[in-house]
Amino acid sequence: MTILTLVVASAVATTTNPIAKVIGMVSDLQQKVVGEGAEAQKIYNEFAEMCEDRSQGLHNEIKTGKAQVGELTAAIEKAVADTAVTEEKISDFASEVSEAEASLKSATGIRAKENADFAAAEKELMATISTIERATSIVEKEMNGGASLAQTQVSNMDDVVQALSAMVDAQALNSADGANLMAFVQSSAKAEEDSDDMGAPSAAAYKSKSGGIVGTLEDLLSKAEGSLDDARKAETNSLNSFQMQKQSLDDKISFANKELGEAKKALAATAETQATATGDLDVTKKDLKEDINELAELHHECLTEATSFEESTKSRGEELKALAEAKKIIQESTGGASGQTYLAQTSFMQVASKDGETAMAVNMVRHLAIATRSQSLSQLAARMQSAGNSANPFGKVTGLIKSMIEKLMDEADAGATKKAYCDKEMAESKQNQEGKETAIEKLSTQVDVMSAESKKLKGEVGALQKELAALTKTQAEMDKLRAEEKAIYTKNKPELERGIKGVQTALKVLRDYYAQDKDHDAADGAGSGIIGLLEVCESDFSKGLAEMNAAEEASASEYETATNENNVGKAAKEQDVKYKTKTHVGLDKSIAELKADRTGVNDELAAVNEYFAGIKKECVAKAEPYEEKVKRRNAEIAGLKDALATLDGDASLLQRSSVHKTLRGAKAHQQ
Repeated sequence: MTILTLVVASAVATTTNPIAKVIGMVSDLQQKVVGEGAEAQKIYNEFAEMCEDRSQGLHNEIKTGKAQVGELTAAIEKAVADTAVTEEKISDFASEVSEAEASLKSATGIRAKENADFAAAEKELMATISTIERATSIVEKEMNGGASLAQTQVSNMDDVVQALSAMVDAQALNSADGANLMAFVQSSAKAEEDSDDMGAPSAAAYKSKSGGIVGTLEDLLSKAEGSLDDARKAETNSLNSFQMQKQSLDDKISFANKELGEAKKALAATAETQATATGDLDVTKKDLKEDINELAELHHECLTEATSFEESTKSRGEELKALAEAKKIIQESTGGASGQTYLAQTSFMQVASKDGETAMAVNMVRHLAIATRSQSLSQLAARMQSAGNSANPFGKVTGLIKSMIEKLMDEADAGATKKAYCDKEMAESKQNQEGKETAIEKLSTQVDVMSAESKKLKGEVGALQKELAALTKTQAEMDKLRAEEKAIYTKNKPELERGIKGVQTALKVLRDYYAQDKDHDAADGAGSGIIGLLEVCESDFSKGLAEMNAAEEASASEYETATNENNVGKAAKEQDVKYKTKTHVGLDKSIAELKADRTGVNDELAAVNEYFAGIKKECVAKAEPYEEKVKRRNAEIAGLKDALATLDGDASLLQRSSVHKTLRGAKAHQQ
């Protein structure tokens, strides 16, 4: 149909029948409301997807945040426990160092006093020996001088007496020996004085007296030298014992200081770890709180938008229902009134020429039916032809045309409603299908991610359990080795102590025995050799005992340190196993739930696909597209309106022109 014909037909229809215009406006409004609903549905679907994605993201962030809070809390608790253990170690090592240093200081003081006492005694003994040797030398010189030197004996003897008096005064000799010696010398001196009065003594007598003094001096010298040797041996033993004790204490202090330094470093590292974990925990808790608040706000926003969408959808449904009901009422109730009001204006000229116009209208409908290949228009033309032979052909033909126009308009409205329904259902089904597929993809991704994480955690738990088993085995071996070392120490220590005590007892017996005067020098020499060997044995036994004690203390300390470290490591690993086991069990549970959700979504997708296929079959699989049907129906309605306008009495020239234009437009449309 040409533009001119459409304009003319529209103008005629508008002028003659406003009801048709009202029905057209209602149909247009219905299509507009349906379009707005589709657009609102599209926007809401996008918003709902955003809500779902953001909600899922926040849930994941909250879950991760809670897990991090648990991990950081566990790390802080472990750091606190490690700090307590390390501080106790530091206190123990500090006490050990303090005690060892105090012991070393005390031993050093005692050693210094012993050395000072020895130096004083040695000095006195050496002075005594020197004096005795000098006195012996004087006496021997006097003896070698003979009786011719008798004149000088008294004065020399006075020197001897003075020297011996000094020795006695210095208490270098014991009181008995000094008293005997002084008495002997004084008696000898008195005899010399008496000899001066009576004349010089014989040489033999003088030699006998001097010989007695020399023997006594030699005995005193031997005793003094023996005391000096004993003092030096005692000093040597005391020095060796002190050096061994000092070495043991120095080793103990060095080891304790080393362990103390390592414990302080460990304490600093633990404090740093605790501070870092505390800071991270504060930040994580803050982020977690923000995520929870954001999730609550998101839920409120999404719920508000969903409520608003439901209300607007309900409102549009009610509006469409009201428009459909109004259009139905108009179509059903205004047919007669419209005919009476708008068809009663037929002029006398129109009535007079009704037969020719009826024939022209029939001819127009017939040509329109041929051009559009419409079976219904062909039937209408036949009924119009039959009505032309009746008593009132004009009214019947007009009624038939109007009925056909109304029928076509109803079909157009129904088609538009069907089209809107199909578009809506197709769009919603497509969106549901895509949404379900996206949901399945998301669920599958989550299952894969959680499965990988669960597998990783299970591997880590297995590794930790192996480490715990190895740690338990190592501790058992350490316990066994420590027990063996302790048993050996417990067995050997008493033996060494008994050996030392036995050697010391034997030394006391021998020293007491050989300290007495003996008549056989050979036995005295052998006894000194035995005593010397026993002293060496005592020194070796003491050194061995000290080394054994030091080794036992070091081994016990190392065992205790290693055991504490193993206990701390075991507790940490057991905590890790507990946490990671709990985590992967939770992940497995979540995986099972997600798989169940995915199965449910798969079932929903199958139902959506089935429904979508039915909608496609109903709305898409048609022989004639909806747009073509609309064009054809519009052509039919326009042609019928032209025919109706012809019956209303328009100019013949315009009617004929309209017929030819209508036919040309219909043919052009078919081509």
